[in-house]
Amino acid sequence: MKKGTRIFFGILLLIYLAAVLYLCFATLQNLPHVQRKILGIPTDKLVHFIMFLPFPFLMYLTFAPITRKFFKALMHVALIFGLGSALAAGTEMVQKQLSYRTADLKDFEADVLALVVGSVFIFLINFIIALNKSPKKK
Repeated sequence: MKKGTRIFFGILLLIYLAAVLYLCFATLQNLPHVQRKILGIPTDKLVHFIMFLPFPFLMYLTFAPITRKFFKALMHVALIFGLGSALAAGTEMVQKQLSYRTADLKDFEADVLALVVGSVFIFLINFIIALNKSPKKK
């Protein structure tokens, strides 16, 4: 991937992280009333899932090269998953310290589920792209 493309995704990643931190730590008292459940799933958990789903994609597009090497790709994805899980855990720990927010293990579980889904997708996408790249002829 070209350097300019990585810079673009890096900037997008920073904007995304700022938005996640804002959503996790803002007071958000004047939000409109929303349904408590969508298709039987608590709306709050869907929001957490959607909020953390882009993390693996943006991290991979910013930092990890496409590779045909299984172990290398797996290590990139595992590292990104670990960083995303640390971010999710960190936001819940900080929320626990805030008087106007609460920590919720189910929120963390929704975050991790999104990270798992995103990580599996980027792992598969890496190999689809890598296998479709034709070897350069000499």
